Amino acid sequence: MRQPQAISRFIRSEDGGVLAFWGVCLAALLGMVALSFDFGRIAVTQTELQAFADNVALATAGELDGTADALDRATLAAAQLISDYQTYGNGDNVLSGATDYTLTFLASLPESDTDIAADVTADPVDAAYVQVSVSAQTVDLTFAAAFSALTGQDPMENVVSATAVAGFVSYACDVTPMMFCMPSPSWTADANIGQMIQLRAGGQGAAWTPGAFGFLDPSKVLVDTEGPCEGLNGGNLDRCLMGAAGPITQCFSYRGVDIEPGQKTGSLEAAINTRFDIYNSTMNGERNDADYAPAPNVIKGIVPAGGGSCIGNNEALSPNTVGLPRDTCFGDGVTPNTCNSVNGGVGTRFGDGNWDRSGYFGTNYAPFDGTVPASIQGWLTTNAANAAQPTRYEVYRAEIATAGDILTGDIDGNGNDGNPIAESGRPICNTRSNPDIDYSRRVIVAAGINCGAPNNISGAATNVPVEEYVKIFLTEPASNDGTGNSFTIWGEVAGTAGGDGDGVSEDAGLFRDLVQLYR
Repeated sequence: MRQPQAISRFIRSEDGGVLAFWGVCLAALLGMVALSFDFGRIAVTQTELQAFADNVALATAGELDGTADALDRATLAAAQLISDYQTYGNGDNVLSGATDYTLTFLASLPESDTDIAADVTADPVDAAYVQVSVSAQTVDLTFAAAFSALTGQDPMENVVSATAVAGFVSYACDVTPMMFCMPSPSWTADANIGQMIQLRAGGQGAAWTPGAFGFLDPSKVLVDTEGPCEGLNGGNLDRCLMGAAGPITQCFSYRGVDIEPGQKTGSLEAAINTRFDIYNSTMNGERNDADYAPAPNVIKGIVPAGGGSCIGNNEALSPNTVGLPRDTCFGDGVTPNTCNSVNGGVGTRFGDGNWDRSGYFGTNYAPFDGTVPASIQGWLTTNAANAAQPTRYEVYRAEIATAGDILTGDIDGNGNDGNPIAESGRPICNTRSNPDIDYSRRVIVAAGINCGAPNNISGAATNVPVEEYVKIFLTEPASNDGTGNSFTIWGEVAGTAGGDGDGVSEDAGLFRDLVQLYR
């Protein structure tokens, strides 16, 4: 009789029931752990492919500088510079070379990251972005395949790929917001150092000719918030941007700038001329402002009319000094040694670098002994590319560096060197010091634009690519043509200002190449 009771107690007993529950849970837990291995393999492969895509995109975008061979260099950089590794995908574990990705070059990106980038281009000038699509990898699934077979569920997605989009932008920061039309698309600043350019205000609504100049973003220029132009507007802002010592502007993109003709400048030549210690017209009130302090050497061949220390609205030619002379030959800037006697005519605004050096030294140094002082000649011998035929910019810098001679009018230091010269070279109107001012005060950085085909610039234009930012040394004060609407700037090419990968400019402007991932 006791056996049925024992059986009954066994049936009613709950001892050890939890073991059955944990047995079921353990099976599920082990299954999840097993699946996590497959999930992990997929995640690792995705991370490896994405890292490869990002690196290829950055290497490729770094070559998209808008030059004719940009796409060739970009493609080569992607193939040769980047090598990576993937662990679990089928096939070769090494990621390297064009077989592992597809490059698609883009001229622009849509505003939304969710929109498809469809502005595909094969033009190296327009290509600003690259989309990299890495070849898909299949990850073998061991546990997930078994789980799918046992449960009848659809198999886990095990094909992995990655995409990345990167772009290249070159910026010019704190430059003069000016542009000029280059004589030809192949013209470069460094190949024409010493060449004089007659910059004339560009025609409103008319085709721009070589040597015509205008302004960058005249209505919406980004002003440096720490500089002297912050808070200004209208004509005051325009004059500040043209005449004040930096920092002036924020950054302009090489890819495209907005330009307007020089006719809209009003009396901005007065702002430029503060660099020469001239304060007239709209700038008469700035003669004691350090933000508009002149260059340390302002020899220009003109003096205040009737004496005094400031050149106002009236001026007179110096009786015994001259400014740096203009080139003796002007042509189209393309055909060498082709002179046109009508300076300022179409196609005659680019000199050949030949100027009357002996006349300049013979006149300005005549109060001494008519020869080039040894100190200046020594500086030129050490620093000039050709001491026998120095550029005007080199002579200007030599006169500053030697800190004597024509800048003091006292060659031997005793104050008795004969007839005094009419201008010493040192500023006498605005003598306020400014730590931002050095020999580069008479250097402007202007954007060189190809105004011909395919841009075909006429009047105002938007999104115009910059070929090169050019350092232009101002050789004499700007002059108005009498109409009040346009003026002429005479300058000498001092070389490239940078922005093409060579880093910070020596004299003016800061250039930054920015390569970044967008997607």
